[in-house]
Amino acid sequence: MTAATASAKNALLTWPRPASPDPAGQPLLEFRQVSKIYGTGTAAMRALDGVDLRIGPGEFVAVMGPSGSGKSTAMNILGCLDTPSAGSYLFRGVAVETLSHDQRARLRRHYLGFVFQGFNLLNRTSALENVELPLIYRRAPRTERHARARAALAQVGLTGWEGHTPGELSGGQQQRVAIARAIVTEPSLLLADEPTGNLDTARSHEVMELLVGLNRDQGITVLMVTHEAEMAAYAHRIIHFRDGRVADDGHAGGPV
Repeated sequence: MTAATASAKNALLTWPRPASPDPAGQPLLEFRQVSKIYGTGTAAMRALDGVDLRIGPGEFVAVMGPSGSGKSTAMNILGCLDTPSAGSYLFRGVAVETLSHDQRARLRRHYLGFVFQGFNLLNRTSALENVELPLIYRRAPRTERHARARAALAQVGLTGWEGHTPGELSGGQQQRVAIARAIVTEPSLLLADEPTGNLDTARSHEVMELLVGLNRDQGITVLMVTHEAEMAAYAHRIIHFRDGRVADDGHAGGPV
């Protein structure tokens, strides 16, 4: 490991984040010839096949592709939930596959936010307590947790709903709670996996407008998997996967 790489790695794993900005032109995320193979021998399945990809800070990117195209595998690696079989995934210049299990968990806790199609909220727990969960894992003081969770819920338009459980909220409201939980840690990257998949059209557009606002106003990089071209059009850039490779990478012409 070079001195520069060691310095970048130490800075990445220091909390709070380094005061200095990322070097000009450095991507937030980068795949260098990333491949992922599941199984061995004749049963081996190549989910990703030498993918090169660069995503800069502050981008809003939609990822599309048919089932089996490799987009979900790519998202798992980007979310530090899996590692490449070959090639390298760099986050802020650090090769993630060189990090230990605990270091990758720390990266997820402090730099990444996750939003899922199924909301993944605790049913018997209030909206406020659901949003506080990532801060509990970070061992934040109780007063700080409450204040930051309330602020995150206010950001998604749920002031006054803090004490309601998921069963008392609509699907759109539940997804807003999930987004508040994802942003309460002030992540660099928000990974959204089919965030509108369980919502009607009106609520879907509300959620997309919210994601656009977070990207525009707070500079959060958003990477979203979706099957819906109408939702992908909100992104600045759409990446299409096919057969484990990037088939197309272009601008969506959506809101900026």
